[in-house]
Amino acid sequence: MKAFNSGPTLAVARSNGEVASDFLDLSFQLESGRALPVMSRFEGPVTVKVSGRKASVLDSELDQLIGRLRTEAGIDISRYTGQGTPSITLEVIPKRQLQALVPGAACFVAPNVSGWRDYKTNRRSPRTDWTKLQVRTQMSVFIPGDVAPQEMRDCLHEEVAQSLGPVNDLYRLADSVFNDDNFHTVLTGFDMLILRAYYSPELSSGMTREQVAARLPGLLARLNPAGGMGYPVATSPTPRSWKAAIETALSANESGTQRRKAAGQAVDLARAYGWNDTRLAFSLFALGRLNLGINSDVALAAFREAEAIYGALPGTRLQAAHMGVQLAAHALSLGNADTAIRIVDNHMPAVRSAQNAALLSTLLMIKAEGLEILGRDAEAHLVRLDSLGWARYGFGSDAEVGQRLLEIAAISPIKRG
Repeated sequence: MKAFNSGPTLAVARSNGEVASDFLDLSFQLESGRALPVMSRFEGPVTVKVSGRKASVLDSELDQLIGRLRTEAGIDISRYTGQGTPSITLEVIPKRQLQALVPGAACFVAPNVSGWRDYKTNRRSPRTDWTKLQVRTQMSVFIPGDVAPQEMRDCLHEEVAQSLGPVNDLYRLADSVFNDDNFHTVLTGFDMLILRAYYSPELSSGMTREQVAARLPGLLARLNPAGGMGYPVATSPTPRSWKAAIETALSANESGTQRRKAAGQAVDLARAYGWNDTRLAFSLFALGRLNLGINSDVALAAFREAEAIYGALPGTRLQAAHMGVQLAAHALSLGNADTAIRIVDNHMPAVRSAQNAALLSTLLMIKAEGLEILGRDAEAHLVRLDSLGWARYGFGSDAEVGQRLLEIAAISPIKRG
């Protein structure tokens, strides 16, 4: 199994005015839409305790994350050593047990509880109400321990970040884990800037939105000089109708027909609102995914349009790669090996930079099949071996890895059937 080391973080590719607006919307609202009256954070050193049955890879991932939070976000965070009460309890539990209590959740964070048992007892009490939180003293993060290493790491990054800072997600963010599109799964340069601002000396727990907004211009100018003065810019909230359509399209509890219809509605709404941003592209991505094997013409047209939109926007190379893997697979199915390999090679750097092993291994598997079509068997063998190491990190079990290999091989015209 291969794994990533912490690499360089890309700089924030937008103005501090936009960052300021994002900071306010992330920090003073819940995903449900409820407003948060004040900002809350830990005041003082933060410690992290791990409990439950965990894979060995989780320890190294947590150490890397703590190192990044200390270096890039300037947070005084470390492992719990047994003194006092831990600030954050990271509890690893079986996925089935987690979803039996919170259906549909891959992982989550809860305030003012010391672990799973405490959360089950108090989850409907005022104690775990985010809107009543004034200062953070105790958080619990719950992640599944029986999933692929990449899924554990993804949960670790997002939920620890939310235990420290913003608890909202915004679909308009193209370069952040604070986005329900789930393209970015490790903390980005933008996320680290948000967390650095969260823990800056200019801010503190108990401040209102207006008080924070007044401090942000000078604060962001100090932390991110290239972004200019961070006077918040006006942003239009994403309409509830579009969010509802996307949520239905992504829901595993709906029928395929209902999900495809909802994805089409999301595309229509995005066009009606005049968007040509990540929200339209994500609507098209959902439409394409849901039409794979049902209507290939609709799927390919959606992926091509989404790739073009992502390709024209700054900081969206990873999103474009998710479209590229579908287009490379289509080229492979037609026997267009050179095209498939070219698409794979074009998207590989962005995928490696984003540390997405599942996507990286899939691209490498497609490339290996393309090389075999061209008669370059020795190269194909080496590329396929490379794909296996990343697949074990991205998909987990040997059975999952083998299934993905078979699925990709079945696309190739020289192996089909």
